[in-house]
Amino acid sequence: MKPTDVPTRNFPTAREECRTLQPHPDYDGPGSAYELAFKDESFLLRQDMRAVRMQLELMKPELLQDEQGVKSTIVIFGSARIPSAEAAQALLTAAEASGDETQLRIARSKLAMSRYYEEARRFAQLVTTACAERGCPVVVATGGGPGIMEAGNRGAYEAGGKSVGLNIVLPHEQYPNPYITPELCFRFHYFGLRKMHFLMRSVALVCFPGGYGTLDELFESLTLIQTGKSRRRPILLFGRDFWTRLLNIDLLLETGMISPGDEQLFHYVETAEEAWALLENQPELSCPPTP
Repeated sequence: MKPTDVPTRNFPTAREECRTLQPHPDYDGPGSAYELAFKDESFLLRQDMRAVRMQLELMKPELLQDEQGVKSTIVIFGSARIPSAEAAQALLTAAEASGDETQLRIARSKLAMSRYYEEARRFAQLVTTACAERGCPVVVATGGGPGIMEAGNRGAYEAGGKSVGLNIVLPHEQYPNPYITPELCFRFHYFGLRKMHFLMRSVALVCFPGGYGTLDELFESLTLIQTGKSRRRPILLFGRDFWTRLLNIDLLLETGMISPGDEQLFHYVETAEEAWALLENQPELSCPPTP
């Protein structure tokens, strides 16, 4: 037998085994324990198996991102409720036609906030284009939903690059936006593991205006860096006016709730170009140009 004829595996793979399973009518019925453990959905979903499910949510995105060559990410956080400029203008047009003052007020607010969608989109384009030119394996990652998340994935897509989407199962379903690279579109059950994946590969965190979810992601990142549980990396907050009205950092300093220097864990920026100027000389983004 030639060396090339030697089997590459001594045992069949789990996939092959599942494909060739023979039916056993006496034991395939409801309530039977005969199903293979890793193929038995009712067993995997038992309360006792939570630790296994958590491990799977850790490992699946880790392994698939490795396979796709995703080494580092720039993470974009922000509200799912901020529309694109064209969507916001359509809302305003409809509100003006209706004459409803409440609708008009909401539509005008959304149009004003839509500038952040456009900045997130342009920022993702800048990052994706610059990293490709430098030969850096850095991609944009978002929470995978609408609003600012869509803008980040859209900008990367329009620049011809990959992007990651880390979706979460919610009571009101959050559908993945159409711009995520399909092989890098993940769905999570556990918020904690989703946030862990945001940080595991990130070389920078860029935060746009948002609500409770955005604040949760921002403050967990700040806490991990402040306490030394995570290495320091740039955190950029888009929109000084929004963030300084929302967060009274001076009060935290005055009352000793944070230490002097903690206010320097993040920087305010207003435009995509300003944000990239603060990031482009970071070591992970200073790859030599592709020959």
